[in-house]
Amino acid sequence: MDRDRIEGSGTKMKGDLKEAAGRVTGDQKLQQEGAMDKVKGKIQNAIGGIKDALRGHK
Repeated sequence: MDRDRIEGSGTKMKGDLKEAAGRVTGDQKLQQEGAMDKVKGKIQNAIGGIKDALRGHK
């Protein structure tokens, strides 16, 4: 498993937590940061998946 996939999953989880905390506390900024972290994590995870797939074809 590629390091990007692991880090991406961690970033997405952090985003989920931030977004939920922002929703509970009514903190729009925290909620938006969480949403951005989720997107960043998904992209990083996808890049890691592509790298894994490319390694499998060599």
